[in-house]
Amino acid sequence: MKKDFRVVGIDNFSTGTESNIDIAIKNASRYRKDLNFTFVKGDIRSYKDCEKVTRKIDVVFHQAALGSVQRSLEEPIEVNEVNVCGTMNMLKTSIDNNVKKFIFASSSSVYGDSEKLPKIEEMPLNPKSIYAATKVASEYYVRLFYRLYGLKTISLRYFNVFGKRQNPDSIYSAVIPIFLKNLSLNKKLSVFGDGEQGRDFTHIDNVVYANLLSMVSQNHKTYGNFYNVACGEIISLNEMIKFLEKKLNRKIDVFYKNKRKGDVDKSLASLKKIREDLGYKPVKKFYRGLVDLIKVLQLGNA
Repeated sequence: MKKDFRVVGIDNFSTGTESNIDIAIKNASRYRKDLNFTFVKGDIRSYKDCEKVTRKIDVVFHQAALGSVQRSLEEPIEVNEVNVCGTMNMLKTSIDNNVKKFIFASSSSVYGDSEKLPKIEEMPLNPKSIYAATKVASEYYVRLFYRLYGLKTISLRYFNVFGKRQNPDSIYSAVIPIFLKNLSLNKKLSVFGDGEQGRDFTHIDNVVYANLLSMVSQNHKTYGNFYNVACGEIISLNEMIKFLEKKLNRKIDVFYKNKRKGDVDKSLASLKKIREDLGYKPVKKFYRGLVDLIKVLQLGNA
């Protein structure tokens, strides 16, 4: 899709790196030399920074957050300030600057550990961590800004996103980048629990696709609404490890540890609602995405 978009980005690099921005610009320049992109090093906790980046903007993709269940247990005040207060800043400045549409990155963690699978958007929410609670609170604010102020908002509940350039070096990193880095160093894999916990792992291509669909949709049913973004299949950590053993043609040593507080046991998304309202379907399934990532990292002959 080629459009004359003007894009403005903001980040304080508390979790990401500036080199990722440079790589994205370089890759995009292969397809278009005259990129209309401006980057602002700023913080969504600053109302001034948020006001600056939302000027003359039609659509806001609010992806910024401090993720990780574990981080939220250790740093609850900072996580709340970024995830809730930062979201409020982005919402209010969007109203002030006449933004037309606001797309919010929520999380599957809002469902908690309900035994009912798959997770359906209308089921009761039951957050088990501070992080999940911040996403629930933000979802309510996002919806209210549609109902009270008329800002066209959509919340997308991401399920365990993975893809290129995820940071494997933080203690709060997601499981897939940690696994792949340790495999590249011939280290044991650490699993919290028995490894039977399952996730609806979602390749980043699916997340980008859902955001683009949200941007172009004219379906009024989507405004103030929320949707699962996933593949619609559950993969256990043990199943993933067996697949990696097959692809890398080697035995993988695994060290099983005690289960962590706040971790959800199983998570699986229903895609019925997002399929009907936004026309979404996964563009890259889990194993295809994992194989692509193995190739990028040059871990084996995948």
